[in-house]
Amino acid sequence: MPRQVDHAGRRRLIAEAVCRLADERGLEGVTLRDVARRAQVSMGAVQRCFRTKEEMLVFALGHIGEQVNERVRARLVRSPAQSAGTALGHAATEVSLLREEHRAEARVWLAFVAQAAVNEALASTLKANYAALQEAFTRLIAEAGEDATGAVDGDPDGNGVRADPRLDARTLLALADGLTAHVLIGHLTRQQAHDVLHAHLAGLWERPVRPPRTR
Repeated sequence: MPRQVDHAGRRRLIAEAVCRLADERGLEGVTLRDVARRAQVSMGAVQRCFRTKEEMLVFALGHIGEQVNERVRARLVRSPAQSAGTALGHAATEVSLLREEHRAEARVWLAFVAQAAVNEALASTLKANYAALQEAFTRLIAEAGEDATGAVDGDPDGNGVRADPRLDARTLLALADGLTAHVLIGHLTRQQAHDVLHAHLAGLWERPVRPPRTR
């Protein structure tokens, strides 16, 4: 019988080879031949998985995004009883790639972001990834806002309205993403970036409640 090939596994293997090469040389240094060599597969195997280099890069970018999203999901699953605010802090920390073990991943991520500025296929993948993260942040911010509102002076029933959770989610995602670059180039230390991130998170729940709109 012919040997069964795990195509999904092979595509992930190739994506990981792409990321290692991109970390060493930047995306300009990623070639199909070098990827095949690094993944220890034939050129034909790479070409059967991906018709073009661009298709391979798009998949590799999606692979990185999925790894980050999976860590966010794992954080939430490990502590199901945590508050929405705590869960939001964990998720934002994962997205910002601040830990030392994620430094290589941060370099590769920023290489893809830079290339996406001139490559629509990569930009589309990035936008889809950001949209998913923004949706998760929006949900957690809305839940945490409900927990934090409670009864306050002038709003005994807790019906006041805090700032738009979607706008807060956009702001938080942009901050977390920007901190990745600031730490990577040495403008901020990892601890300073953590302080910035968590000061911003704390500020989300300290803003005054707006009265609900009247008809």
